[in-house]
Amino acid sequence: MMDKTLPQFGLRDSMEYDVVIVGGGPAGLSAAIRLKQMAASEGTEISVCVLEKGSEIGAHILSGAVMDPIAMTELFPDWKSRGAPLNVDVTEDRFLFLTEKKAYRAPNRLLPECFQNHGNYVVSLGKVARWLGTQAEELGVEIFAGFPAAEVLYNDDGSVKGVATGNMGVNKQGEATANFQPGMELHAKYTLFAEGARGHLGKQLIDRFELAKDRDAQTYAIGIKELWEIDPKMHQPGLVIHTAGWPLDSDTYGGSFLYHLDNNQVAVGYVVGLAYQNPYLSPFEEFQRYKTHPEIRKFFVGGRRLSYGARAIAAGGLQSLPKLVFPGGALIGCDAGFLNASRIKGSHAAIKSGMLAAEAVFDALRVNRQGDELAAYAAAFKASWLHEELHRARNFKPWMAKGLGIGTLMVGIDQLVLRGKAPWTLRHRHADHECLKPANTCTPIVYPKPDGKLTFDRLSSVFISNTNHEENQPVHLALKSWTVPVDVNLAKYAGPEQRYCPAGVYEFVRADDGREQLQINAQNCLHCKTCDIKDPTQNIVWVTPEGSGGPCYPGM
Repeated sequence: MMDKTLPQFGLRDSMEYDVVIVGGGPAGLSAAIRLKQMAASEGTEISVCVLEKGSEIGAHILSGAVMDPIAMTELFPDWKSRGAPLNVDVTEDRFLFLTEKKAYRAPNRLLPECFQNHGNYVVSLGKVARWLGTQAEELGVEIFAGFPAAEVLYNDDGSVKGVATGNMGVNKQGEATANFQPGMELHAKYTLFAEGARGHLGKQLIDRFELAKDRDAQTYAIGIKELWEIDPKMHQPGLVIHTAGWPLDSDTYGGSFLYHLDNNQVAVGYVVGLAYQNPYLSPFEEFQRYKTHPEIRKFFVGGRRLSYGARAIAAGGLQSLPKLVFPGGALIGCDAGFLNASRIKGSHAAIKSGMLAAEAVFDALRVNRQGDELAAYAAAFKASWLHEELHRARNFKPWMAKGLGIGTLMVGIDQLVLRGKAPWTLRHRHADHECLKPANTCTPIVYPKPDGKLTFDRLSSVFISNTNHEENQPVHLALKSWTVPVDVNLAKYAGPEQRYCPAGVYEFVRADDGREQLQINAQNCLHCKTCDIKDPTQNIVWVTPEGSGGPCYPGM
């Protein structure tokens, strides 16, 4: 069926489904699975399609990760016998406060519940997503990997009609090449958006339907991760280490994770809140510096780095959640912002939100509804354990934003004494891009050069992320104005994009006439979305590149 004319490229085919899901991560796949489970239990048929922008399911999935199995158990009570890759039980928790040379371990009896991981599993979330993809396909879900949803489609009444995938074979000038293939329209009775944090289409929907009205600004962090194979003598399967403090100053939110998987592998990473103020700060360099701490580097001596990646994390919590529903669809997973920052966990929340949305969709389809608001989804969330968990954690991020000392004390009181039931809710007053101070009011940070054994540069890191984009395509990091990077960002903030990007995408170079200009190395992009979030003038807009572009994380 061909029903829409694109003046530039001609006609676009369309396909009809009951439900289209944008994003093949834990939220999207769990929604698809739950829809099919409910249909099977009632002996009915429901057509479900999942679009995934990565080259395969799991290719773009990046997380620590320690996984709470509560939602997985609800989705598949028999997940163990089905072979779900939750194989490494957490055996020990350590929380360390770091100074430059010392580490002080917090007694486990004083750790709030959010830092205790008994009963959880150290996992590769990419492997979990691949397993969920297999379960979904066995239930009859149609999965199209390598086809990013690039555009939201609307009905005449303004409700969401579905999405369109991006065109392929368009050159840098926006012209069709010999390899041109037009995008496909996918129409649905309901469309669920599960793109992850700072979703490209989710952001548009939040603006169009004013879903963030009367909500706090969403606040984000960037998580940078490496996967290592280490000396077996230093490996302890199930060991979970978190740190706070050095190398960040006490006023900057952040910390690390070091998780021991199986096969002598460890996942090590660093999280930096994107509300930081000093434009000279580089989250990537802070991560590299962290690994040199005496208590941390000992794990990596004689080891080998296997993979690298980065991803933004939606950390605002309950008070930053947008309205979840709009005519014709809903936001699920990190596209809405369900991550629990206090636990550094979002996968269980993503799975649960996907299930809740799926149940609301199924009940609507059962009575022949379509294109309306799924009020039952929002109501079910408010009645769920997920809402209760996020309510307990709601003050964690605002307290920690006040500095490590005050934050640690107040989080302890909030979680240990008040059990998350304080009669107040702290607010997020500012979006992350509003927080940078002018460079002339800040102290430059001099970072040590990488040694190539423990610490590395950006380009060698991007290489092992397996990132690739077709070079002759429109740059997917769009600028609203080409003058702002030099006239504002460089002049006022010393060009922070060359430091907050963990992949070397942005460089300031001198043109032939001697003037500075911004060079965008889009091929390096890890799809972390940090630039879209942190750019002080919101001049950078991340849009979907051609299908299958981006990183390919085999074990992350």
